[in-house]
Amino acid sequence: MKPPKFSYHRPGNYAEALDLLDQYGEDAKIMSGGQSLIPILNMRLSTPKHIIDLSRIDDLKGIRQEGNMIVIGGMTRHVEVENSDLIKKKCPLLFEAIRWVGHTQIRNRGTVGGSIAHADPSAELPCVLTALRGEIVIVSKEEEITVSPEEFFLSFLLTSLEPDQLIKEVRFPIIHESCGYAFEEVARRHGDFALVEAAAVIDVDETGRISEALIALGGANAVPFIPEEVERFLIGKKPDETILKEAAVMQLDDLDPEGDIHGSGEYRRHLSGILLEKALCRAADRAMEGVEI
Repeated sequence: MKPPKFSYHRPGNYAEALDLLDQYGEDAKIMSGGQSLIPILNMRLSTPKHIIDLSRIDDLKGIRQEGNMIVIGGMTRHVEVENSDLIKKKCPLLFEAIRWVGHTQIRNRGTVGGSIAHADPSAELPCVLTALRGEIVIVSKEEEITVSPEEFFLSFLLTSLEPDQLIKEVRFPIIHESCGYAFEEVARRHGDFALVEAAAVIDVDETGRISEALIALGGANAVPFIPEEVERFLIGKKPDETILKEAAVMQLDDLDPEGDIHGSGEYRRHLSGILLEKALCRAADRAMEGVEI
């Protein structure tokens, strides 16, 4: 199938892009990498009158460190994250997860901002951003605001992004060198969207007890899910196999995954517990490597 007729705009900076968004509003769609938008247009699931291509806007590209954050421009392509020494060193959970995003061709075109804006709960970047309690910087002609993942992701493919706004940058907190981390995913085939995924970061004190636990599950709810009871349960405990196994299944009843041709909701719920246990165990093992008891 082919998309319906539309007018194509390619602004040279994000001020021009914001003018276009302000002018056309709900009649416009932003194209970043096009890896989600183009199939949607071809299937005529969306019929915008205007497409605003952000690919020329250099101000929306790049990776840098600001304080305790890794700041990634909304138009930065996945392959740039995959090849970044800064991310490998400072945010290794993101570095580990990015290799699960699609295939090489997808990562060469897809963008960080596009993945976040698309808000598929099975996508890797929303899960990692949620686990780390990252931030999304949004701009319009009127203002620039910073929101949390919980404020941004509203439901399946639905966000708080208004028609006159775009994602300027996405901010991932730096992971301290003492922390262990892990990302686990199961998909039907490599490169497919995840059936379920789990992201975990664990830090331990000098006695080997957990001092911090950050966790998120993707594909198990309409938005990435933070099992807060699990995080609280783990604090102060030594991360042995029994404790981590117990923690992994504590909040499975809070999950409400949708079933489809790839797997039933009950299967995804069961898989969530398995992947979370694997992520917790691997993150704990990494955290304990530097502890002498």
